[in-house]
Amino acid sequence: MSFKEKINSDLKDAMKQGDKNRLETLRSIRAALLEKEVSIRVGGKGELSAEQEMDVVIGLAKRRKDSIEQYKAGGREDLADKEAAELAILEDYLPKALSEEEIKSIIETIIQKVGASSPKDMGKVMGPAMKELKGKADGSKVQTLVKELLGA
Repeated sequence: MSFKEKINSDLKDAMKQGDKNRLETLRSIRAALLEKEVSIRVGGKGELSAEQEMDVVIGLAKRRKDSIEQYKAGGREDLADKEAAELAILEDYLPKALSEEEIKSIIETIIQKVGASSPKDMGKVMGPAMKELKGKADGSKVQTLVKELLGA
C-alpha cells in the first residue's frame, strides 16, 4: 500500500468513526501531497517519491510545532492544544524519532568520516548529518549536539 493509499484509507476510517480532528488533519496531508504533486508535474504527470511524501509530512509537522510556540506565546492555549492534537496525528506518519544517544552516535561517525576537529568544521558535519537524520531528528537538536561534540 502506497503512502497516499494509506492516507486515503485512514481518511475513510476517520469519516466512519466521526473523528473530526483526525479527518481534518488527514485532509490537510492529502491536500499538501496533491499541491506538491502539482508543483513538480511535468508533461501532465507528477509522481512523488517516498522521500518527497515524507518531506511534505515533515513540513506540516514543523509548521504545527511553530504554531504551538506562537499560540502559547500569545496566550492562546486553546489553539495550541488543537495544533498539538494535529501534530500527534502527523507524528503517526513520520518515522520513529531517534534517541539522543542514537543521534550522537551517528554524528560522531560523521565527524570521523569528514575529519572534523573544531567548531570551524561545523558546516562539514551539518550537511551530511541533516541528510542522514532527516525526519528522524529535529534539526535544532542535531545542531546542538554537533556544537557540543565539536567543542563549541
